[in-house]
Amino acid sequence: MSILPIRTIGDPVLRTRAQEVTEFDDALRRLVADMHETMLDVGGVGLAAPQVGVSLRVFTWAVEGSEGHVVNPVLEIGEEPQQGGEGCLSVPGLGFETPRRDWARVVGVDRDGAPVVVEGTGLLARCLQHETDHLDGRLYVDRLVGEAKKEAMRAIRAADYNGVVSGVAGQRATSVGTSFGAGSAFGSPRA
Repeated sequence: MSILPIRTIGDPVLRTRAQEVTEFDDALRRLVADMHETMLDVGGVGLAAPQVGVSLRVFTWAVEGSEGHVVNPVLEIGEEPQQGGEGCLSVPGLGFETPRRDWARVVGVDRDGAPVVVEGTGLLARCLQHETDHLDGRLYVDRLVGEAKKEAMRAIRAADYNGVVSGVAGQRATSVGTSFGAGSAFGSPRA
């Protein structure tokens, strides 16, 4: 297994709708294993294939005792809103209150084509929505509203934000095969 580099905001792969997986082979199994290892190495709770430069509809997660992966997920969400902070490995150093729904379910398959259904509330629901957004070419900052949206856009446009992204990318590059640190991309502004 390998630690994969994570693409950051500005990379076109993050803004492109990922393609459906049609081949369930060793390459897909290797991708899922590498994504899971990468997600844990950088302290994430979810990781979508576009974040590692692969435009396929696949994501991994490890949230509150629930972990796994899903291929070609279809998302369902509830009506009840959820308040909470969110960050993203692809938008390092920032975190904002992000509107989401409190319940979510994804239905898809695993790396071998077997059915997968995962549903949850709270942080797991937030993760399922966040990672599915990645597969549709959306970043969490696209969901921000009001002052949070303005603040995020100002921060991203700021000249020093490029330094933050470069610094995080440099730290991650030296972590290949080692631990990057603890924490999660959700609920805190960690890289």
